[in-house]
Amino acid sequence: MWLAKSNMPAATKKGGKLDVFFNEAKRSERFNRWLSDRMPPANSVTLNQRKIFILPTRQGLYFALLICAMVIAGINYQNSLIFALAFLLVGLFMVGMLHTYRNLSGLTLVAGSTRPAFAGEEAEFTTVLKRLGDRTYESLQVGWNRELISRAELVHETEVRIRSFVFADKRGRFNPGRIMVQTFYPLGLFRSWSWVDLDMSTIVYPRPIAGVEVPSAVTTSDNEGELVLRDGAEDFYGLREYQPGDSTRHIAWKAYARSDTLMTKQYAAYADRRVWLEWDHFTGADKERRLSYLCYWVLALHSANDEYGLRLPGVEIEPGRGESHRDRVLRALALYEVD
Repeated sequence: MWLAKSNMPAATKKGGKLDVFFNEAKRSERFNRWLSDRMPPANSVTLNQRKIFILPTRQGLYFALLICAMVIAGINYQNSLIFALAFLLVGLFMVGMLHTYRNLSGLTLVAGSTRPAFAGEEAEFTTVLKRLGDRTYESLQVGWNRELISRAELVHETEVRIRSFVFADKRGRFNPGRIMVQTFYPLGLFRSWSWVDLDMSTIVYPRPIAGVEVPSAVTTSDNEGELVLRDGAEDFYGLREYQPGDSTRHIAWKAYARSDTLMTKQYAAYADRRVWLEWDHFTGADKERRLSYLCYWVLALHSANDEYGLRLPGVEIEPGRGESHRDRVLRALALYEVD
C-alpha cells in the first residue's frame, strides 16, 4: 500500500528524488499530524489552496536550468533575441504552473462504496470525483497504490467513479489511509497533488483454511428438525413396495394377507440439519487458525445452503441461512477480539 508504506522500489524509479523526499516526510509522525490538522478526515473533500501541493518535476527543473543558461548567455553576448526567448519560456513556465494547479483546484472527492475482502486479498474502494460548473479536469491520477493507479477525466461528465484496490494483510476493520490524487497536466513541468482522507473503511474477513471436519446432523427425539428416512429408527413412516434385498423383518405380512402384494415398512427419524460452528471444534490451534477454519466452514455451509450457527467465547449467533446471515457470521469472525 503506497500511502501507508512508501518503501516500494517503484517510488524511487518512477518519481525520482523529489518523490523519495516526500515519501520520507509522509512516513514521519510529525508530518502526518500536520497533514491531519490541515486536512482532517471527511466523507467529502473539495480541494483548495490549503489542500493542494505543487512542485516542479524533473523535466521542470531541467527547463528552469535551461532558462538560467539562456539568461547567462544573453548577458555574456548581449543578445536581445536570447533575452526575448528566455522571457518567453519564463512566461510559459509560470502559465504551466498556474494551469497544473488549476487542474486540481475545485475538484471534489466523495467516499463511495466499499467491498469486504479476505485476509491476503485486495479490498475494493470506490471514489467519486465531481466537478462544479463548467470547469473541466484532465489527466487525473487517483489511487492508493502507485502500481495500480487509476486515470480519469472530467470533461463531458460531471462525475466519475473510480474503483481502487488495496492489499489487506490481516483481518479486522481496514482503513487504507489517505488516497492520492495528482496531475501533471498540461506540460508535465509541474506535479500538483493532494493526500485526502475520505474516512473509508471495510471489513477484512479471516483467510479461509480447510481444517477439521465439523459435526454433521444429529438425530433428535422432540419431533423437531427435518424428517429423514433412516434404518434402525423406531418411528413408523409408511409402506412401499417390496424390493429385492429388503429385510424380511420389515415386510408387512398383514398387508400382504389383504392384498397379495409384498410391502415393506419404512421408518423415519427427525434429524437436526442445523450445524453449530463452535470454537471448541478445533482444539490445539491458535486463535487466528481457528478463525480461519471457521471461516472456511461458513463458506462451505453457505454454498450447500445448510443452516448453521456460530459459537465463540462470548459470541453466539443463532442458526440461519442466506447471504445476510453469512455476512453477519463472517463479520463476527473478522471483528472477534479486535481492538
